[in-house]
Amino acid sequence: MRTVKDQQTKKGRRDSFGAPAGAGVKTENPNSSIFDDLSDLDRPSKGTAESGEPPTLRPRNLEALIDISKAINSTLVLDEILKRVMNHAIELLNAERGFLMLLDDEGELKVRIAHNIKKESLSSAADLQISRTVADRVAAKGQSEYTSNAQEDSRYAGSRSVAELDLRFIICVPLKLRERVIGVCYLDNQSRAGLFGKSDLRLFELFAEQAAIAIENAKLYERLLSLTRYNENVVNKTPLGIVVVDDQLRMITINDAAQQIWRSPDRLWDARQMVDESRSLLDIVPESDRPWWEHTLSEVLSGHKPLTKDKYFLKIGGRESVLSIKISPLNGIEGEKQKMIIVTEDITEKVVMEKFVNLSERMVAKGEMAASIGHELNNHLEILSAHAELLPIHLRANHLGKISESCQKIQDSIDAMARFTRGLMDYIQLDTELVEQNVQEVIEEHLFTLRPLRAFASVRFHCDFRPELPPVKLDVGQIHSVLLNLYNNAVEAAQPGRPLQVDIAAQTCTDEPCIELTIHDNGQGMSAEVRQRLFEPRFTTKKDGHGLGLANCRKIIENHGGTIRCESRAGQGTTFFIRLPISQTYSSFDS
Repeated sequence: MRTVKDQQTKKGRRDSFGAPAGAGVKTENPNSSIFDDLSDLDRPSKGTAESGEPPTLRPRNLEALIDISKAINSTLVLDEILKRVMNHAIELLNAERGFLMLLDDEGELKVRIAHNIKKESLSSAADLQISRTVADRVAAKGQSEYTSNAQEDSRYAGSRSVAELDLRFIICVPLKLRERVIGVCYLDNQSRAGLFGKSDLRLFELFAEQAAIAIENAKLYERLLSLTRYNENVVNKTPLGIVVVDDQLRMITINDAAQQIWRSPDRLWDARQMVDESRSLLDIVPESDRPWWEHTLSEVLSGHKPLTKDKYFLKIGGRESVLSIKISPLNGIEGEKQKMIIVTEDITEKVVMEKFVNLSERMVAKGEMAASIGHELNNHLEILSAHAELLPIHLRANHLGKISESCQKIQDSIDAMARFTRGLMDYIQLDTELVEQNVQEVIEEHLFTLRPLRAFASVRFHCDFRPELPPVKLDVGQIHSVLLNLYNNAVEAAQPGRPLQVDIAAQTCTDEPCIELTIHDNGQGMSAEVRQRLFEPRFTTKKDGHGLGLANCRKIIENHGGTIRCESRAGQGTTFFIRLPISQTYSSFDS
C-alpha cells in the first residue's frame, strides 16, 4: 500500500486526473497574507468555468471564522477539539458528512472523527466510505481540492468512489502546520450541488489553519500531560520522600513516600489536599522542630546553596525514626518565586544496624581488655600466693631473712596491683579521641538508642536546641557515657508517683566561646551537703554504689576542656550544667 509519505515525494505539474495544476486545486501564494485572504471573504466570487459556480456573497464569514476560532481554541483536550472542528466545519459549509483524518506515524490517514449534518457520529462501514483518492492526494500535495458538482466535473469522471457514492460536492483541505501536513478535513454532499463558491474554499482553508494549530496544541498538551504523569509516577514510586515548597514554605508537591514519613496515626492528612490548600511545610513537622526548619530553610533561600543533615531524629505520634535530609534551591522560570526541594530518606534501620555493630565491637574490645586485665592481675596474685605459702615454712625454720624477703615481695606485688588499678582509672583520660560533632545530633542519637530500653520507657525526654549551634570537638562515646550516668541518676532519684521528665537544652554561651548543655530532672533533688561532695571519688549515697560515676563524668568533661557543675535543692529536682568549648574555626570570639 502506498502511503501519503510516498506520494509526497513524487513531483509533477499534473494531478492524477490529468488536470493542470491549479484546476480545482488551491495553490498557495507566498506573497499573500491572511489579512488579504480575510478581506476577500466579503466579496462575491467570480466562479470558475470548471464547476459553473454562481457568484456568492457571505457578509458574515469573518465573524463566523472568529467565533469558530474561539470555540476550537477554548479547550486543550484533543478529542473535544476534533469534535468541535468537525461540527463547525459541517455547519460552516452546510455539508451532509464530514471526516477529520490525521496522519499516523506510518504516514497513513486515519479517520479520527466522522459526523453528519445532525452532528451525529458515523460508525458503520457504509457511512465511513469516502473518496480516499481525493483525501490521499490532498495530504500528499498539501493543496486543497474542491468541486461543486462532482457528477458533472470531468476531473472525477474516472473515480469509482465518486460514482458509487453519488457524490455531488466535495471539498478537502489539508491541515497544515508550518508547511507540514498533519491531516485533512473532508466534506461532501450527495443530495445537492452548487452549495459553495471559491470564497467558501478560502474560508474553509483559513478555518483549517486555525484547526491545525488547535489540534497541534492539543497534541503538545497531551504529550506534556503524559510526561507530567510519568514524572509524577516516577516521583511517587521512589522510596525517597520529596516535598517542594515555595519561598513562603507553602507545599507545592508531596510524593507518597514523604506522606508516609511525615504522617502518623494521630495526625492523618492528605497530600493532595495539603497542596490544594497551599498549606505550610510547618503544618506537618513536629511543633518542637519548627524553629529549626524555619532557620534552615531561610538559610537555603538566602544562600542559594544546598544543605544536608545526615541524621535528623523525627518523633511523631510515639513513632521515632531517623532521616537523612537534603534541602536544595530550585531555579524556576524567570519571574517565578524561588522554590526548594526537600529530599528525605528513612535511615532508621541503617542506624540501628550501625548501633548493633558498634556495640558488638565494643563488647569484643571489652572482652579483650578484661582478658588482659585478668592476665596482669593473675600474674601478681601468683606471686602473692607463692610468698604467702612460703611464710609458714620460713617461720617454722626460723629463717628471719627469708621471711623479710617474702614480705617485701608481697608488698611489691600489692603496690604493683595498686598502680595497675590506678592506671585503669586513668585510662579514660589517656584514650580521648576528639572529633568535630554536632551536639544536637550526638544527644538525639543517644536518646534514640535509650528510649526503647525498659529503664527509660516511662521517662519523658524533652529537648530544646537552638538552630544556630556551632560544632564542638567531642569523643562521642565518652559524652554518651556522661549523659547516660546523669540519666541513670535521674531515674534513681525519681519521686514516687510522679512521672519523671528530663529536659535537655543547648545554647551558645554569651560570655565565652562554648556551648552550654543543661540537663534538668524533676526528681527528689539533694541537700547542700551532698551537692558539695558530689564529684568526689568514691563518695556515694547509694547502698550498692561505688562513688566513681560523677567523678569520671567530671574527668571526661575536663579532658574535653570543659566544665560541669550541679544545682539542686531537696524536693525541687536537679540541674547539671556542662560547658564545652567551640571548635576554633567556628568561634565567634576569634572573628
